[in-house]
This record gives sequence, C-alpha cells and structure tokens, in this order.
Amino acid sequence: MTRSHSQGPRPRRTSRRLSRLLSPLAACLALMGTALPAAAQSFGPAIRVNDKVITEYELDQRARLLQVFNAPGDTAELAREQLIEDRLKAGAAERFGLTANAEDVRTSMEQFASQANLPLEQFVAALEQEGIAAQTYRDFIASNVVWRQVVRGLFAGKVNVSEEEIDRAIASQAREGGVQVLLSEIFIPTAQNPQAAGDLARQISQLTSIDDFAAAARQYSAAPSRDEGGRISWMSISNLPPALQPVIMGLRPGEVTAPQQVNGAFALFQLRAIQESGAARQEYSAIEYARYFIPGGRSPEALAKAAEIEAQIDTCDDLYGLALGQPEEVLARDTLTPAEVPSDIALELAKLDDNEVSTALTANNGQTLVFLMLCGRTPGGVAEGEIDRGAVLQQLQNRRLGSYAEGYLAQLRSEARIVE
Repeated sequence: MTRSHSQGPRPRRTSRRLSRLLSPLAACLALMGTALPAAAQSFGPAIRVNDKVITEYELDQRARLLQVFNAPGDTAELAREQLIEDRLKAGAAERFGLTANAEDVRTSMEQFASQANLPLEQFVAALEQEGIAAQTYRDFIASNVVWRQVVRGLFAGKVNVSEEEIDRAIASQAREGGVQVLLSEIFIPTAQNPQAAGDLARQISQLTSIDDFAAAARQYSAAPSRDEGGRISWMSISNLPPALQPVIMGLRPGEVTAPQQVNGAFALFQLRAIQESGAARQEYSAIEYARYFIPGGRSPEALAKAAEIEAQIDTCDDLYGLALGQPEEVLARDTLTPAEVPSDIALELAKLDDNEVSTALTANNGQTLVFLMLCGRTPGGVAEGEIDRGAVLQQLQNRRLGSYAEGYLAQLRSEARIVE
C-alpha cells in the first residue's frame, strides 16, 4: 500500500546520525558539505499549490533535512511530496481558522530532539552545521502540529474503539492452535428454485468421494472456490462458526455435512483431512470484521475495484480513509461474539487471517459486492496483567485517526491545482 510521507523520518535514525555529527570528527563526517549562503539559493517559486508557493530554497532545505535524517529513497522527490502536502494541510487549517500554537510547536520540536538524546538548542545547532536553517526544522514540525488539530477536529467524534478491540489488541500475539481441518465447500443458491436446490444439496451430501465432490463443486457451486473444486486451505477448527464445529468434528475424511442453510444458499462441507497442532485449542470471545460495499455485484468491474482496494490497504482501519466523503452505509464494521456473526459471513471469515479479504459474498440480491475483511479475533479469557488499557486505547484511536487523515489528505490533493 502506498503511504503518505507526511509523518516524516524516524528520529531513532536521527539519533545515530546527529550523535556522529556532534563528535569531534563531525567536520570530516559531514555528508552535506558546506552550506550555501542564502543569497546563492533561489527564493523563486518552484511549485504552486492552489494559492500557495513552494520555493526552490524550501525544496533544497527540506531535501537536506531529510538526508540528515537518513530518510529512505530519493530525498529530492520526498521533499517535493512533503512540501506539497504541507501546503494542502495549511490550506485546510486556514479554512477552519486554525494555526499552530507556538508553545505546542516548541514542545514538539523538543520531543523530536529528545529522541536524538539532545536538547533542542544542540539539535538545531547540529542541523545548522549541515546547512539547514532553524526555520526549516520548525516548519517541518509546525505543519504536523496544525494538521493534528485539523484531523482531530474533523474526525475525533467518529473514532469509537470497543472494549473487545482493546482485548484483541492486548492478545494480538496469542497463538491459535488445536485441531486443523482441510475442507471443500459447495454453495447452492436457493433464490430461483428452493425445492430443487434442496434436493440437489441432499444428493451431494451423500457423496463420499473427494473427486466426485470436486466435480459437483465445479458444476453447481456459486462460491469462487468452484474453480478449485471447492477446495479451501487448512484452517483451525476454532475459526469456524460454533454451530458448525461439532458437525465437522463428527465427520471422517471423505464424508460430507448435511445441507447447512446460510443466507440465500445451502452450504455443504466435505472433510478431506484433519490434523492436530502443537498449541492448545484457542476459543474466541469476539470477532471483528469490516464490510465495504461495492456496486455491481460480481461484475468484472466490481471485482476489479475490489482488487484495487485490496492492493491499497493493509488493515481494516485503512477502509475509513477509503470511505471518506461517501455515504456512511458504504462501510460497516462489527464486533460480535462468534455465535452472533451471520452464518454466511462467519464461513468466509473462517478462511481468513487478520487483515485478509474475501470477495465471495454479495448483498442487495446480488447487486452489491461485499468486500469482507477480518479485523481480528479476540481470544477468550484475555489476561490483562499490567497492561495499560488506556495506552492501548490511545494507540488504536491514533491509528484510526491516521487512516482518516490519509483519506482526507488524498481528497485535498485530488481537488488541488498543482503547477510546477
């Protein structure tokens, strides 16, 4: 996923870099050379962003700053991208009547410098030895200070984190285990002729051959797995809906479940193999998932859009930025107990690990594609120990706000007039 560069470089790398610069060998180790006097650098406009100007001097200064911070990639291009974003952020702040408070800016400058184990004055002096003006560093920090004000003002009321999400974050390293099963599936739609669908499902449930079940899947199944003969990968039995777990455990390899009624279809599952893992079986108290609704059902256009979205995002939180500016009903996010999750959704979630996606389901009588993403599973009996739940809450809130911020910044950029 392409990420905004607006968060800046990592101060930890800055710590190593500036520690060297402040050593007795600083003059020998300097990578930037002797700073050009300001008069020798151009203050003419290089880029216009709406009604705001970026000068050649600012581009040079930001590139120098990024090089000292050991930012990865092409620092000249990164400087250009960051400064364009800075102008977009400034424009948004002006529209809401916000300015960067001088005290807040200084505090943030000191905090950044402290991560390099330096007081602010020494940090700035080290930058100046590299030809970087103190104002360049201040502008770099101030842009993010005022941007945080904009983002909080716009989106803080939309960031709701449940107790289940906190539990899941705390237990994010918990291991899954117990019994794993290798299944094949068939979904027979019931909309056109429920009686015929039921008769066909009962016939298939009598199959005992893995090859015969695969052939039936290719011929009758409405699931995307039909092209693979209905075969799905190994999964923990704990991932399956609670009502289905004992049914699957009662099968021997080759046997098929009785037809299971799910939303708009009969589902059948064949057990191909079963194995035990070394870890204890994990029970879950909650499952969190998100659904992003794409018009067009399973049309090539809708599926292509889903693939594009999947390539752009990493977590469920990223969907908030994607849905920015669209009707609220385009995105739904739920945290439910395993027994509360609708059966069709539960069966798809069973195949997924955290932040994986399924596009097997539709809604609105097949007219809408459901982009289904597993956000995570909360292990039962989470032990909190000495963990600071408030800190975990803040981390989750900040992550979600960050997603909103990315989406809003992308919107501002798409609407901007940028001339170079």
